[in-house]
Amino acid sequence: MVDTFRRAEQRPARQEEVLLGLGLKPLPLLLCVLKKRKTEVELLSVLQLEETAEMKEKLPKMLAMAKLRRAQSYAVDVTLDPDTANAYLFLSDDEKQVHDTYREKALPYNSERFFYSAAVLGKQSFSSGRFYFEVQVEGKGEWTLGVARESINRREDITPRPAAGFWTVGLSNGNKYKAGPDVALSLQSAPKKVGVFVDYEDGLVSFYDVDTAALIYSFTGCSFTEKLYPYFSPGLENDVMCPLSFTSSTSPLGPPALDERMNLVHLL
Repeated sequence: MVDTFRRAEQRPARQEEVLLGLGLKPLPLLLCVLKKRKTEVELLSVLQLEETAEMKEKLPKMLAMAKLRRAQSYAVDVTLDPDTANAYLFLSDDEKQVHDTYREKALPYNSERFFYSAAVLGKQSFSSGRFYFEVQVEGKGEWTLGVARESINRREDITPRPAAGFWTVGLSNGNKYKAGPDVALSLQSAPKKVGVFVDYEDGLVSFYDVDTAALIYSFTGCSFTEKLYPYFSPGLENDVMCPLSFTSSTSPLGPPALDERMNLVHLL
């Protein structure tokens, strides 16, 4: 009888030895290992969810930066055309900066000049393909910029709108942003540099906040049948507006993939 009890007491130990010999773990130890692995799997799942959420949060920004980067690959050099500048505007010698002077200059008659509107066109014209340029507007409380067709009315006080041949965005009263005269815009922050991208054949004009890569507004379905010119109106204040020199320092995305470079127009 005593031997029987002894064999019974030794049996669990021998069972554990057998299990270990087969590479298996006793049940209590196995349960402990399984619980540990479950905890590790749950932790891994949480980390994966956090990474997925972070990626979802970053993805829109990454896509916006990619779109702006692509637009910047079509960068062109833009200079201001003094022959089109309103008599109250002052252009820098390098034709890169413009601001209102409140004093009318005595200028010879020129049918290309804006007579009433405080505006100026770029020298460069575009009648096909894609192009992009940037404009410095930091610190200004009023400005309008975009593109205009060659046949716009320059002798009368015309409100820039697509029907009149203007595709623009602008700021007035320091905090009111609009696309054309009618579409109110709500921006996350005040742009310091505005990028303008045009796809002539696709009928697209898009405006970007260069520093944040945010799309400000797009005119779509436009029908272009004549030359387009960059359009600038610095507003009735003595602050500079200018087309920027396009280098790695003017964009958080670096220089464009192509070798084109552009100079930034500065609205003063």
